[in-house]
Amino acid sequence: QVQLVEGGGGLVQPGGSLKLSCTASGSSISINNMGWYRQAPGNQRESVAVITSGGGTNYADSVKGRFTISRDNAKNTVYLQMNSLKPEDTAVYFCNAVIVRYSGRLTYYDNYWGQGTQVTVSS
Repeated sequence: QVQLVEGGGGLVQPGGSLKLSCTASGSSISINNMGWYRQAPGNQRESVAVITSGGGTNYADSVKGRFTISRDNAKNTVYLQMNSLKPEDTAVYFCNAVIVRYSGRLTYYDNYWGQGTQVTVSS
């Protein structure tokens, strides 16, 4: 069983910074992509940033130049450094991990989600 535990959310003023973290736990897990998604009230969940196992990154246009995603493969942990935060960044942020599972000659990619952490940007 894989669990994702998030931390680092909170209340910050516009222009401020926050760093989110998410650690995947489980025995002998192999993680493919990891990423951060967010969902504001009344909106659909959207991708914020994704990082591959090799370190390749992809960002939503709305956060490029302000957010940085990184990962520590030895710790099964992904981070999201958020700078120059804006009120429109307010949302619940969810961590995602794609876990690779092998069964005989078949390879499966299972999606796991964290419980979500609230980020509120307000003066």
